[in-house]
Amino acid sequence: MNIHQYYPIDVVNGPGTRCTLFVAGCEHACPGCYNQRTWRLNSGIPFTIDMEEKLIGDLNDRRIPRQGLSLSGGDPLHPANVPDVLRLVRRVRRDCPGKDIWLWTGYTLAELSAAQQQVAAELDVLVDGKFIRELKDPALVWRGSSNQVIHYLR
Repeated sequence: MNIHQYYPIDVVNGPGTRCTLFVAGCEHACPGCYNQRTWRLNSGIPFTIDMEEKLIGDLNDRRIPRQGLSLSGGDPLHPANVPDVLRLVRRVRRDCPGKDIWLWTGYTLAELSAAQQQVAAELDVLVDGKFIRELKDPALVWRGSSNQVIHYLR
C-alpha cells in the first residue's frame, strides 16, 4: 500500500485529536475531488513497517492524547489496499485500546465486497459514497456532499 500523507496530529478529519493517514488509489475519479493526486495506486510512497510503528506509537502517546485513527485517500477500500488496511485496523484494535477508527470511502456500504466488509467490521465509523459536486455542501460535517452517509458501526 502506498500513502500520500500521514498527520500524527489532526483535528479536521473526525472528532477530537487524531492520527490521519491518506492512502493512494481510487477507482471513483469523482469530478471535483479535492484530492485527485491520490487516485493512482502507484503514487505517493510505500507505507512501511517503520511508519506503522510510528502511527501505533503516536496513537498511544499520552503526552498528546489522540481519540483515534482516520483513514482517507484516495480510497482505503480500493481492492488493492484492503489487505494492508485490514491488517492495520486489526493492529490498532489490538494495540491501541479505546481508540476509534474512522474511514472514508467512495463505495457505499451496500456495495462492499466480502473483503471490504471485513475492514468495515473493525471500524467505528464509515463515511461512504462518492463525492458528487452538484450535492456539495460546505455546511456538512465530515462529508463533502449530501449523498454521503456517516455510518456509526460501533
